Amino acid sequence: MKLRTLVAAGAALSLSFAVQAQEFVNVLTGGTSGVYYPMGVALSQIYGKALPGAKVSVQATKASVENLNLLQAGRGEIGFTLGDSLSDAWKGNEEVGFKAPLKKLRTIAAIYPNYIQIVANADSGIKTLADLKGKRVAVGAPKSGTELNAREIFKAAGMSYKDMAKVEYLPFGESVELIKNRQLDATLISAGLGVAAVRDLATAMKIVVVPVPADVVQKIGDAAYQSASIPGNTYGGQTAEVPTVAIQNFLVTHEGVSTDTAYKMTKAMFYNLAELHSAHAAAKVISKETAAKNPPVPLHPGAEKYYKEAGLTK
Repeated sequence: MKLRTLVAAGAALSLSFAVQAQEFVNVLTGGTSGVYYPMGVALSQIYGKALPGAKVSVQATKASVENLNLLQAGRGEIGFTLGDSLSDAWKGNEEVGFKAPLKKLRTIAAIYPNYIQIVANADSGIKTLADLKGKRVAVGAPKSGTELNAREIFKAAGMSYKDMAKVEYLPFGESVELIKNRQLDATLISAGLGVAAVRDLATAMKIVVVPVPADVVQKIGDAAYQSASIPGNTYGGQTAEVPTVAIQNFLVTHEGVSTDTAYKMTKAMFYNLAELHSAHAAAKVISKETAAKNPPVPLHPGAEKYYKEAGLTK
């Protein structure tokens, strides 16, 4: 009897450990001065309620490329990424940081678009993309989604990093601080509208938001890049609408996450959109009606289950 009890207790303990391992949810975001991080914190709070048995955490990262590699390695359960980085990961584009195709990735939802926001100190004389030549420019963390966007845009405009006097690979917050200190002239930011760091910069000095013309967007030749506009008065002193590029963001998981967990994460996000809206203005365009459309990577079966249940897919 005692032996049987010990065996049963051991089996129960093993099962307990297995359940705990399956219910660990690490949310991969980006730099703390960007949009991914506050939205990731809001998501973690939503998941904490939707998955009461789970250990939910938030990790600040270098964003898209790092997030996708971490997910492939099973070192996170859900992460934010730009659509072009996600497509590159699926194909295994080594040039941008993917040594092999990341075939374990699965889509949870298309969320909101990133806008390319090239912001310069007005005193620098920068008004166009060509004016960035000979200037000191920040382009995002190395091989982040932002930095990959910078490469594509400058290439389409007939430019490269060699044309700049100095190129810094820095997150948004650090770039803005260097512009304030007159150590940089401009920064390229790929994020949702209303970036806190840019708002802060606009209160500290007069800024210019540099346009990315539609003909430059066309020359990129990637469907992930779409012409868009930054509305007037998004930032202090920026009264006119500014043409630029938009790139869709996605929430992504991997095939090792259970159908039940992925289903609950997807459902909980759309049932609690108000919490995401309060985390950042960029989240206000997130909609379940567009979340399952044209993912570069297949939907996770759990997410697919939710969209079918909601009548959004067949």
